[in-house]
Amino acid sequence: MSDPCLLAIGLLTKKQMLDCAPPAPPRTQLASPFKLSDTLEGAKATKTVPTVEISPLEFSKPALSLPVLALPPLPPATAFLPENSAFENPPTELSETAIPLSQFASVTPEAPPELMAFSSSRNHRPVSGSQLYRQRLAALNYGQTYTRLPSDSFRSSWANASEQPTYQDWIRLLEQEANALAKGQGGNSLAVLVGDSLSMWFPPEGLPVGRLWLNQGISGDTAGGILNRLDTLSQTRAGSIYIMAGINDLRRGESDEDLLWNSRQIVRRLRQDHPQAQVIVQSILPTRLAAIPSSRIRKLNEQLAEIAQQEGARYLDIYTYFTDEGGNLRRELTTDGLHLNPRGYGVWRWALQKAESWIALNRVP
Repeated sequence: MSDPCLLAIGLLTKKQMLDCAPPAPPRTQLASPFKLSDTLEGAKATKTVPTVEISPLEFSKPALSLPVLALPPLPPATAFLPENSAFENPPTELSETAIPLSQFASVTPEAPPELMAFSSSRNHRPVSGSQLYRQRLAALNYGQTYTRLPSDSFRSSWANASEQPTYQDWIRLLEQEANALAKGQGGNSLAVLVGDSLSMWFPPEGLPVGRLWLNQGISGDTAGGILNRLDTLSQTRAGSIYIMAGINDLRRGESDEDLLWNSRQIVRRLRQDHPQAQVIVQSILPTRLAAIPSSRIRKLNEQLAEIAQQEGARYLDIYTYFTDEGGNLRRELTTDGLHLNPRGYGVWRWALQKAESWIALNRVP
C-alpha cells in the first residue's frame, strides 16, 4: 500500500504521526449532506445518492422463527497459525457477556479456499486512502455499496487517484453510504464495522456472507472521534454493530482513562440509539510497536470486557488469536507490525463468522 499514513505508521515519529492523524472532530452536528459531483468514465454521475439496490435472490427476508445461518464450516482460529502455536488450546474462561469463540467446534481440517481468495487479487484493489475513497464514491454514484462489489470495481475512477480526502470528507461519505444502505435494506440483516484503519481496510469479499455489511472505519480515528460521528448510523437498522477502537489513542499519547471513558460512551450511545442491535466490543489487537507494551493492551482489554458487561453489550476477544508467545502481533498476520495482511483478516473473518452464528442462535425471538 502506498499511503504512508496507513502502512508505515510504525516507523513515524510522534510528531509525524500527529501530522498524519486527522484532527479531532468537533462535538457539533455533522456538516451539510455531501454533494456528489464526480463524472465517471462512460457515464454521467448523478448528483444525489440513489437507494442501494439489493437483490432479493442474494439476501432473502429473515424467517419469523429463530434464524439459523447457513454458514460453511470453518476451522478454529488456530488453523490459520503455524504448527506448535502458543495458542493451540485457547482459553475457555469467559465472562457472562463474552461471545465464546473457543467453544465452536469444526470438522473442517483446513480453511476453505474462498476464505483466502481475496489475497490473490490485492494488486487490483485500492492501495491508498485516496483510491479507496474514490472507489466508494463511484459505487455510491451508481447506487451500489462497495462491500458487495468485486475489489477492482470502478477501477478507471480510482486507479490514478492521489488527492487525499479530509477527515470530514470521510465522515460525509460514511453518512451517505449508511443512509443509502438504510433505504435499500428492506428485511435484510445488517452488520456494521465501526473503527479505524483496521476496520476500514477489511477486504469486502472477506466479510462473512448471509447479511449486508456496512463499513464505518476511518484511518487514524480514535475512540473520541468515533464517538462524535455515531450520528452517521442514525438511519440504519443494524442487527449487530462491531466496535474496534483504541490503538490510535495509544499511539497519540491519550490516557487509558480517556480511552475507556470514550469507549463506554460509544457503547452507551449505540445501545440507546440502536436497541434492536447486538453491540459487540472487540478487543484491541496487539502490535509490534515498542511504544505500546502488550501488557497495557491486555489490561485495557480486560477493562473493555468489564465495560461491555456493565453497559449491556457483548465482548469479542480476538486479541488471543493474534498474539505470539511474547504477547505481540504475530509476524505472519501483519504487514508492518500494526496493520493486517490477508491472513490476518482471515483470522478476523473467522471470528466474525462465529460471532454472527452465535448471535443468530441466541437471539431472542
